[in-house]
Amino acid sequence: MNCFSFSFIIIVLCAGLSNAKFREKNSVVFKNSLGVKNVLKIHCTSKDDDLGYHYLRPGVQIYEFRFHDSVLKTKFDCELWQGRGPTYKFYANFRAYKGGGLIAHYGKKNIWEAREDGIYFTHGKEIPKLEYKWSPIGKPPSP
Repeated sequence: MNCFSFSFIIIVLCAGLSNAKFREKNSVVFKNSLGVKNVLKIHCTSKDDDLGYHYLRPGVQIYEFRFHDSVLKTKFDCELWQGRGPTYKFYANFRAYKGGGLIAHYGKKNIWEAREDGIYFTHGKEIPKLEYKWSPIGKPPSP
């Protein structure tokens, strides 16, 4: 088997590992399932992008961003705060998406749901599972 045939087979296998349409964008979705009046503040960044701050009211709002995996690695790190803004009492920081590299993903969906006891995760095909606990935000030092 020559090098071209081997490379072609690898590319086809990598593309075939995805259960979505070829070149469909990946997405990261956040949902606020916190208690009444608890706002969810979201800030996501990658190596190349700062997606800004987004504020979700409980129950009705979602925040979603879409993208293609890069040829290198694609990573989005996100920070979440919950509370009654502007006073936030809990915080979480985690990698919301990791992909790219040798195996590119198409149509991959990472769904994050903020609940009172933590951050839940699913790809949308299974029941969300608790992935991260909230960390309390310390009070600022007294002057």
